[in-house]
Amino acid sequence: MIYASLFGVSALALAAFLVWSTAGLLDRETDAAINADSQGLRERYNLFGLPGLVDTIEQRLAGNIDADAIYLLVTPDFRPIRGNLVGWPRPVTMDSDWFEVPVERGKRRTLVRLHHFDLLNGYHLLIGRDVQVRAELRRVIYDAMLWAAVIASLLGLVGAWAVRGLFRRTLADVAATAAAISSGDFTRRVLVTGDGDEFDLLAETINDMLERIARLMDGVRQVSNAIAHDLRTPIARARMRLEDAGNHAHSAADLRAAIERAQVDLDGIVAIFQALLRIAEIEAGARRSAFSAVNISSLLRDLAELYEAVAEDGGHVLATDVPDGLVAYGDREMIQQAVANLLDNALKFSPSGGMIRLAASTSANRLDVTVADAGPGIPSAERGQAVERFFRGERARSTPGSGLGLALVQAVALLHGGSLALEDNAPGLRAVLRLPVRG
Repeated sequence: MIYASLFGVSALALAAFLVWSTAGLLDRETDAAINADSQGLRERYNLFGLPGLVDTIEQRLAGNIDADAIYLLVTPDFRPIRGNLVGWPRPVTMDSDWFEVPVERGKRRTLVRLHHFDLLNGYHLLIGRDVQVRAELRRVIYDAMLWAAVIASLLGLVGAWAVRGLFRRTLADVAATAAAISSGDFTRRVLVTGDGDEFDLLAETINDMLERIARLMDGVRQVSNAIAHDLRTPIARARMRLEDAGNHAHSAADLRAAIERAQVDLDGIVAIFQALLRIAEIEAGARRSAFSAVNISSLLRDLAELYEAVAEDGGHVLATDVPDGLVAYGDREMIQQAVANLLDNALKFSPSGGMIRLAASTSANRLDVTVADAGPGIPSAERGQAVERFFRGERARSTPGSGLGLALVQAVALLHGGSLALEDNAPGLRAVLRLPVRG
């Protein structure tokens, strides 16, 4: 109905413009001719008086080839002096200037448009044009516009029906896909016709959304399985130690030792949940409103100073290459946590005496923070999975950890509109955290 209404209003507007530009133009031309004629006759009367006006009227009537000119000069008591009307038309009164009235001309009745003028000494003058032909043409135009409006209305209704059918077919497919998804069939997708129109764009957007939902649900399932797997062992170990201490401890010292070992296991579980909550908070963008310019040079140097002692204790060498004046847009605490996670991984996997490099550089509107190590690295086939929660590659199975470090770094990068790239350092891994310079 909205489509039909818009179509009908547009057609009526077009019809009104056509009437104004055709019939209206004829009326305006008629009035312009009458005004020009009246100005000339009044000037003639002012210069030569009544005789000059009478002569001019007779000349114009004689020269009127189309016989459409109307003139009537009358005395103050409305007795005709000169003109081609038999008398003063009754509908023409003194309270107006313009009239369109039927009059008798010869043996036929016709429609004329008249302009009334009062002259000096009480004389009255009518100047006009025969507009019968133009009135008939105007009626033809009005009839044509009426029929055009009827046809436009019918076309609007047909078009509305066609558009409704098109929308119904498209929305029916979307509704069927949504119903299938609701019933648990996550493989269903909206049909893309390939025409490249707005419906295809909508279908592609919905399909992308469904793909993301499917990935998120797979991630939830994987996380649930990983939590169940990774937490079962420390919880069972803590329970077993406490149970063993309860059954076999011979002194308070034995009980205290068992409790302390169980606390270590439980602290690891709490750390895992804290990391998961931190990742969820970052992915939700809860702190994006607090973003501001961050001095990355100062932040990285503080981290390097903090980790140098840790590196020395583990027999590693930490080298830094951080220029002055590096600034990124984001949350300082989150960026610091992300870089700290990368340094932790580098220290964990680098062999004794290995070089760990912390560097930063800028290019265009991007700032890169690089942490490179000399450890076993991550095979290229596993780098896409390395940022998933709880993922631990074959080379990391024997190393302590929960598999959440790179997942947190990835979440921080995406929140800032950046990315995390994992590259081969030959040997080792080069992790590049890319951050925007401006918000």
